[in-house]
Amino acid sequence: MTGATRILYNGSAVPLAEIPSVSTEAFLQTILDATEHGWRVIAYFGLPDSGDTPLYCLLAESAANRLAALRTVAAGTHVPSIAARCPQLQLFEREIAEQCGLIFDDHPWFKPVRFHRSYVAGRDAWNRPADQPLRVGVMDFFQVAGDEVHEVAVGPVHAGIIEPGHFRFQCHGEEVFHLEISLGFQHRGIEASLIGGPDRRTLQQMEAVAGDTSIGHGLAYCMVMESLGQSRVPARAHVLRGIALELERLANHAGDLGAIAGDVGYLPTASFCGRIRGDILNMTAVICGSRFGRGLVTPGGTVFDLTPALIDDLLKRLDAVRRDLTDAVALMRSTPSVMARLEGTGTVDREVARQLGLVGPAARACGVKRDVRHDHPFGIYRMTHIPVASGFHGDVCARTTVRWQEAQKSLDFVEEQLQQIPGGVYRTPAAQPAASQLAVALTEGWRGEICHVALTDQQGRFSRYKMVDPSFHNWPGLAMALRGQQISDFPLCNKSFNLSYCGFDL
Repeated sequence: MTGATRILYNGSAVPLAEIPSVSTEAFLQTILDATEHGWRVIAYFGLPDSGDTPLYCLLAESAANRLAALRTVAAGTHVPSIAARCPQLQLFEREIAEQCGLIFDDHPWFKPVRFHRSYVAGRDAWNRPADQPLRVGVMDFFQVAGDEVHEVAVGPVHAGIIEPGHFRFQCHGEEVFHLEISLGFQHRGIEASLIGGPDRRTLQQMEAVAGDTSIGHGLAYCMVMESLGQSRVPARAHVLRGIALELERLANHAGDLGAIAGDVGYLPTASFCGRIRGDILNMTAVICGSRFGRGLVTPGGTVFDLTPALIDDLLKRLDAVRRDLTDAVALMRSTPSVMARLEGTGTVDREVARQLGLVGPAARACGVKRDVRHDHPFGIYRMTHIPVASGFHGDVCARTTVRWQEAQKSLDFVEEQLQQIPGGVYRTPAAQPAASQLAVALTEGWRGEICHVALTDQQGRFSRYKMVDPSFHNWPGLAMALRGQQISDFPLCNKSFNLSYCGFDL
C-alpha cells in the first residue's frame, strides 16, 4: 500500500506532489489488494481533460483510522473495469464514464448513472453528442426472461412531494427477482459549479446538497477549508457543531421511526413522531434561526453561539423530546402486529453489505460496525466517544432498531455537551486555501458517511471538488433488500433506507 499511496487522515490536506502517480495497472491492483485487506473505497473520480484522464481514489481503513490517496493517468479512452471483483466500485466507474468519457471494459452493467454530462466535452463514453438531451429511453434495463415473469415500472414521477426516481421490478407473481433503480432526475450541477471556487455562495451550495443534511455536508466543507488553510477551530465551536450534527441526526431518525410505523399502518407512532420531529427541528432553529441548520457552521467555527438562557431552554426541550419519543417508540415496539411486519422483511446479508460498501444505519443494521465518529473521529468526537449502535439481521426491524438506539445516544450526547460546553471564542478567521493540495473530510451524517475531497490549482482555487453522499453507497443496498421479497414490501423497505435522490445526483 505505502509505495503506491499517500497516507493521510480525516480533515487533513497534503500536497498533490506527494501523492504517487502510478501506472493504471498498478493503480487498479492496489485498489483490489486494499479492499481485500479491510480497506474500502470512499471516493473515486476523474479530472476531465482534453487529453488523458487523471484518476484519483481515496481509501479508508478503520482499524488504524487511516485514509490513503492514490492516482494514475488513464491513457486513451479505455480502462479495465474491476467492478466485478470489487462491487462497491460499479457506480463510481459508471460515473467516471459519464463525466470523463472513459470506457470501462468488461463492466458488469455499463450504463450511465444520471441523465446529464457534467464535465466531458464532445461525446461521452456511450458516444452521445453533448448537445443532445439524454432521455430514459436510451437507457437499457436488466430483464429476466420467462413466460410468467413480468415487469413493474414505478416512477419517476411519484405522488405528493416525493423526489423523482424510477424503479423497475422483475417479478414472478408477487415475488421480486430483481430491482433496478434509475436515478439522476435531480441534477443541479453542484460539483461542476464549484470548479474555480470557493466563493461567497459555496457554503450555501454545500448546505443544499441534501436538504435534510445541511449540517453534515456543511461541516464536511468547513473541514476541507480548514485543512487547506491550516485553520484551528476553537473547542467551543467543536461542541456547537457536534450538538447541531446530533440534533440533525435525531430529527431525521425520529421522522423515520414515525414514517416506518406509518408504512405498516400504525398511526399512533406515526402521528407522534411527526410532531416530535418538528420539536427537534425547532431546537436547531433556536440555535441559528433555521430549522435545518442553514447558516450555522462556517470555516473556522460557527456563526452563532449559545447563551446560558438558550442552553437552559434547549435542555428543557430535550427532556420533553426524550420523554415523548420514548413513549412513541414503545407503542410501536410493544405491538406484535407491527414488529411481525418489520421482522424478516428486506434482509441484506452482512457480506453483501460489506461488498457493496454500505454505510450508516443500513450497514450497522447488518452487523457492519462502520461509523466515522468512531473510525475516523473529527471535532468533538476526538474527545467524546459515542458507542456504535448495530444490529445483526439486516432487515427492516434491524434498521428501525438501530435508528432508535442512535436516537437515544444522540439525546445523551446533546444533553451532556450542553451541560459542559467549554468557554472561549466560537470562531476564528479562516485562511485562504493553499495551492496544489488535496484535502479530504469525512463526517457521519444521519444517513451515514459523507465524504468531501477538494483539489486546488496553483492559485488555490478548486480544480475539482468531489462529494460522496451516503446515498451513493446505499442505493444498491435497497435493490438487494428487495430480492426474494413481495413487491408490496417495497414502500416499507424503501422507507427503512430513506435515501436521498438529490444527494445522489450531484
